[in-house]
Amino acid sequence: MRKTLLESLTHGPLTEAPPAPDEAALAELAKNVDKAAQARLGRSLSIRAVDAGSCNACELEIHALSNAFYDLERFGLRFVASPRHADVLMVTGPVTKNMREALLRAYNATPDPKWVVAVGGCAADGGIFRGSYACLGGVSDVVPVDLHIPGCPPSPTALLKGLLALLQHVAGK
Repeated sequence: MRKTLLESLTHGPLTEAPPAPDEAALAELAKNVDKAAQARLGRSLSIRAVDAGSCNACELEIHALSNAFYDLERFGLRFVASPRHADVLMVTGPVTKNMREALLRAYNATPDPKWVVAVGGCAADGGIFRGSYACLGGVSDVVPVDLHIPGCPPSPTALLKGLLALLQHVAGK
């Protein structure tokens, strides 16, 4: 045990260094999302994340939006605990047979106007789980999807860009 501890102290971490943050671009992107939400809804955008049976990689990226680096609360975006308080349902993973009813209930509990965002490759068509006995397919096989954010998993910046695209599209209708 002592040998392992000493080796870890002398050799350093085995992970890559994180990419250099682009604070200005991130702040501008989040400000645009907030401005679009204020124009469309008159308030901040409320998001409810729904895991329909994923491997949790997309959830990690969604949760990264709330960490100290991205801190979306400062830009008016917020995650809510109930679909009854949400404007957007961010659904991850393929819809499994056991989660179909829960997803339908969350969708029906979300007040209008509501938007569904399918996050990741699995949410689009089932991904690597497609054809499994426990998988029904993508999110659009169960509820109508307004936007799909591709990636396995998509980065937090891609999630922000997707939300901005959704709000701009809705404002244009």
